[in-house]
Amino acid sequence: MSDVPPPSFRAVPRTGVIYVMAEAAKLGYKASDASWSNLGQGMPETGPLPGGPARRGSVSIDPADQEYAPVAGLPELRQAVADLYNARYRKGMKSRYTADNVSIAGGGRAALTRAAAALGQVNLGHFLPDYTAYEELLDIFRSFASIPILLEPESSYAFPPEALRREIEGRGLGALLLSNPSNPTGRTISGPELAKWVEIARKLDCATIFDEFYSHYVWNGDGSPVSAAAVVEDVDKDPVILLDGLTKNWRYPGWRVSWIVGPKAVIESVSSAGSFLDGGGSRPLQRAAAELLTEKGAAAEASSLQAAFRAKRELMRAELTKMGVILDGPGDGTFYCWGSVEKLPRPLNTGMGFFKKALESKVIVVPGEFFDVNPGKRRAGRGSRFRSHVRFSFGPSEKSVRAGLERLKALVSAS
Repeated sequence: MSDVPPPSFRAVPRTGVIYVMAEAAKLGYKASDASWSNLGQGMPETGPLPGGPARRGSVSIDPADQEYAPVAGLPELRQAVADLYNARYRKGMKSRYTADNVSIAGGGRAALTRAAAALGQVNLGHFLPDYTAYEELLDIFRSFASIPILLEPESSYAFPPEALRREIEGRGLGALLLSNPSNPTGRTISGPELAKWVEIARKLDCATIFDEFYSHYVWNGDGSPVSAAAVVEDVDKDPVILLDGLTKNWRYPGWRVSWIVGPKAVIESVSSAGSFLDGGGSRPLQRAAAELLTEKGAAAEASSLQAAFRAKRELMRAELTKMGVILDGPGDGTFYCWGSVEKLPRPLNTGMGFFKKALESKVIVVPGEFFDVNPGKRRAGRGSRFRSHVRFSFGPSEKSVRAGLERLKALVSAS
């Protein structure tokens, strides 16, 4: 059977983590095989953590769960999301989220796709580097024009508010998409800086989509979760759209439950988009998810993963530095280390070379060039600025992280 699709279809390349995992599978990788260390896939360990709430081991199915869930999500889950945001970020504020400010989707990519499908004919700004899945997303929808905005390693990938203002005004941006904390650099916009970003978006009427899937994984300050919800003035007027879900922050990636929070008019649009894109998420899992979103339970989950993942972060940063990896960026959010391997011996001195050799040692990492988001490959013929970078994940268990680092250390030493 031919691997070439018929003329009516286009070949959709595997990008980012999907490509990485497919290449690993060719060499025998299976998630159940403990001889492999998966330091590539963006998935946190899913077992119990000291001090954390009990993990859900089963989900009951009500007779009504055999029916479709509403495309916008079960009302009780939408209300639970709104209540959690109000309790966490909007105490004492007059403007508060309601269920009508929330749309439930079947996972992070479904939420992103709904948001993208609801955008009008605007210039959409996105940053380089950023989440690999943005590439195909920004290429598929042709109603808007994607405009890349470069972040510089020399400034630790910071982007001052005044630079943001110039980009929006100079390029005529009607919308902006970014991960915060940033995947892969870990750069986190918070406090007064985040308030200024939202103020600029408000004054210039630029819809700003904050991908907040790593908002529990914050390593600076007191480690409190970060969300632009805390600096929104009017939840129905400020052009701020927030994406999050159970995937990372509650460590239930297999549930595929995510949400979009924003002005009611935006939620109506993204929910309408969901009616033809995905039809809505799993009803029994949505019903069970509502029970996980109490303020107390969310705080316990965040606190427990902070302690466990901070230890793994310190371990990985120390060991990578010893190997000669140049850690690049502040790394003050997410569960990744982002670094350059350019000083390592050949062929380990490029992200792709390092990735391929690491696979031979049963370790999975992600080449940095995948984060140089390039919708439609419009920057063809130019080498990526991040061809010498690699993203390392400390998402797996500490045992797996340690084993992977040991094998990488041996690989570098033998080169």
